Amino acid sequence: MTQRYTFETQLLHNKHKVDPATGGVSVPIQHASTFHQQSAEQFGKYDYSRSLNPTREALEEIISELEGGVRGFAFSSGMAAISTAFLLLSQGDHVIVTEDVYGGTYRMVTQVLNRFGIEHTFVDMTDLDAVEQAMRPNTALLYAETPSNPLLKVSDIQAISDIAKKNGAYTFVDNTFMTPYLQRPLELGADIVLHSATKFLSGHSDTVAGLAVVKDEELANRLYSLQNSFGAVLGVQDAWLVMRGIKTLSVRMNQSQESAKKIASFLKDQPLIKNVFYPDLADHPQSELQIQQAYGPGAVLSFEIENAEVLSRFIEQVKLPVFAVSLGAVESILSYPAKMSHAAMPPEERQKRGIGDGLLRLSVGLESADDLIADIEQALNCIGTLSLHKEEVK
Repeated sequence: MTQRYTFETQLLHNKHKVDPATGGVSVPIQHASTFHQQSAEQFGKYDYSRSLNPTREALEEIISELEGGVRGFAFSSGMAAISTAFLLLSQGDHVIVTEDVYGGTYRMVTQVLNRFGIEHTFVDMTDLDAVEQAMRPNTALLYAETPSNPLLKVSDIQAISDIAKKNGAYTFVDNTFMTPYLQRPLELGADIVLHSATKFLSGHSDTVAGLAVVKDEELANRLYSLQNSFGAVLGVQDAWLVMRGIKTLSVRMNQSQESAKKIASFLKDQPLIKNVFYPDLADHPQSELQIQQAYGPGAVLSFEIENAEVLSRFIEQVKLPVFAVSLGAVESILSYPAKMSHAAMPPEERQKRGIGDGLLRLSVGLESADDLIADIEQALNCIGTLSLHKEEVK
């Protein structure tokens, strides 16, 4: 009987932990673009690296095992994975999408899919009645992002998948924030799980990558055909970097998550902070659901500062987090959704979704939580002092 290891052990002990040819404890990087064939009648497993490469294949097998799917696919970016999965749709199909979805996904749906006759409806997927009401006879896909980016809304994956199946539609889930360490959507009924592996899976801000894992063999074959046709595959050097990052996923996620909990609790009590969005907080509307379908709240939180002017001063004063796009790295990253991740979304659409000009997103890294809190506190105190001085001048 095959030994079933815990997830933490599976991160390190899989069929690729040792190179069978040399005994090396690292997956070999196979740079070859093409492969010699022994005859005209019978080709080997590999012929051209766009179609299959042994280094990329190792990553695809690892992520498939971790997510509990039948097959994994590695793409050149998270958006390449998402866009290719969307191309499983056909003209005349309708898709329902989480309303505060990542800006790149919003752009793909509203500026690309609509040109090919694929309709869409954005819905607050925390409201299952709204999801049901948005269903049409031609609805082919429910696309969930949970927790959502950047408001950390939590959607019921099992319930959404049940609605989709009842209507003959697929369910895709963007699992970037959680990773398979904290949430496994395929086990909850989803058909495809998607990742920007640029983020927590690789974890070091040194590569751009996307992953998809499919639950069903027939659907996997269709996605492979699209991957091979469009060719937005992950390069071997990047595949190796993602595999290296995956080995430390559990310890990184654990520390970052514990720090995020402390920081969220601290921010809740700060007078200059209007709102904190984080599934671990007791007043989060879906905190119980997050406990039911995931193994933790994750390491990303968002918070709303009084206004855009105060936000700008806060960004100038805070020292430890990198102020940048992206998330999920060893260093904490502070982002401004209105002008970064969701810049592709028109201002009126952002406002409608609650993504205001005072909203910041913090991806918590591996720094000391106490140091991060002290840094945030000094920045807030500095802003308070400046505001007080302005009032005195008036």
